[in-house]
Amino acid sequence: MDQYRNSNYNKYSKEENEPQNLKQNLQKRKGLKSRVLVYSLIFCVVGYWLFSNNRVTTDADSGFWYEKIPFVSEASHLVENEDKRVQVEKRDRLNFLFLGMGGRTHQGGYLTDTIILASIELKTKKLAMVSIPRDLSVPVPGNGWRKVNHINAFAEMDDPGSGGEVASRVLGELLDVPIDYYVRVDFRGFEKILNSLGGVNVYVERAFDDYSYPVHGNEDAVDYESRFEHLHFDSGWKYMDGGLALKYARSRHGTNGEGSDFARAKRQQQVIKAVKERVMSAEILKPSILTGLIDDLKHHISTNISVWKAIRLWNEYGNFDSKSIIHEVLDNSHDGLLVEMINEEGAYILAPKVGDFSQIKHLIKNIFVNKKEEYKSVIESEKPLVDIRNGTYIGGLAANNAKQYEKIGFKVVNIGNASKRDFKESVIYDLTYGEKMASLKVLKERARANVSFGLPSWLMDELAEEFEDKDMIHEQPDFILIIGTN
Repeated sequence: MDQYRNSNYNKYSKEENEPQNLKQNLQKRKGLKSRVLVYSLIFCVVGYWLFSNNRVTTDADSGFWYEKIPFVSEASHLVENEDKRVQVEKRDRLNFLFLGMGGRTHQGGYLTDTIILASIELKTKKLAMVSIPRDLSVPVPGNGWRKVNHINAFAEMDDPGSGGEVASRVLGELLDVPIDYYVRVDFRGFEKILNSLGGVNVYVERAFDDYSYPVHGNEDAVDYESRFEHLHFDSGWKYMDGGLALKYARSRHGTNGEGSDFARAKRQQQVIKAVKERVMSAEILKPSILTGLIDDLKHHISTNISVWKAIRLWNEYGNFDSKSIIHEVLDNSHDGLLVEMINEEGAYILAPKVGDFSQIKHLIKNIFVNKKEEYKSVIESEKPLVDIRNGTYIGGLAANNAKQYEKIGFKVVNIGNASKRDFKESVIYDLTYGEKMASLKVLKERARANVSFGLPSWLMDELAEEFEDKDMIHEQPDFILIIGTN
């Protein structure tokens, strides 16, 4: 990885290498490009990430303010490539890739440590976001198997400016999902966007501390302690400016379960949702704010979405219910799709649990499938048997839960009280040892339970006593669910 963290990145700065006379000759052209870039950013990054049913107008009946801009009104009749449009409508889905990177001034600045695949289902106007962890090992053409966050860096070394396009193509082919557009933003651009919006309010689900957050510019400081700063976040609503939001989204050494890349991915999606709530207010989307971002953002953002495409897509699919956003994070949890591994070079990586990308492809392909229908299909296929026991002193929990699981197809073979009644959290004991993973995932999601393979000694003794009583004999369950107070 160190081979990417060097000064080679700096030589790709066009601003530094262009002759002065060429800069002057292209001044007008770059000005137009900057305007297109920023309007694309607002209409696409904000619009597509954070679609809302709120529309922004200058007054009640004046229409959209951007429609009054001359070059917009004159060109709004233009259509994008008709073949592409037909393909998108045929599959009823529009796909975007969002990449976050450090930028030229950061070590390893072209490694994309934030990768989010976002999809819009055109008919329902639902939005889904899938976070892809940076350590996922994938095949990169010409470079073998590499961490997914290296794709952009390899492309930039070969052809500066091509990273977003190459990452879209490689991931699109790997996951069998056509990626129509990409947006790539560096840290500085992210901060500027949020600061221009006046900051955001983010709901922090769990309080945590991070004692090892890197201080930019102090990575090699002689005083080792000065390389890091201490971050602390209390749970609840928190106002964040661009700098604090970036720290919240980047932190990867947090306490209280917030120290993994998977927790970080969830926080990034939280920030995205918070930006949506802020940016869609009428006082934010104003030309004065947008034009002020032009010069600041032109070196921090790249995208293949033109302003014309952005406006057209916004008008067609902008009526979006933000409450129905689907959030997924690929992770290595018990019912996740990834596993941890050490590759031949001794590096930590993540790999698909089943050995190929078929499960991940299925998740992405069926991201908009109704959960109830999916549950029904899974349970009909695996026919799971469940034993439900009350692990609290709250009366009726086992019986009430049994009714709910029977409705979705589980066969409940026993209902009763556990001999231990001090369970704060629900627990599932999987007696199939992973043979009915799909049903286990359904049960885990609905019960909000932890999962354990095998049985503790107290439960084995309890079962032994029951099977000595002929009146209590029942079918051997696939799962034993102990209901906790949660």
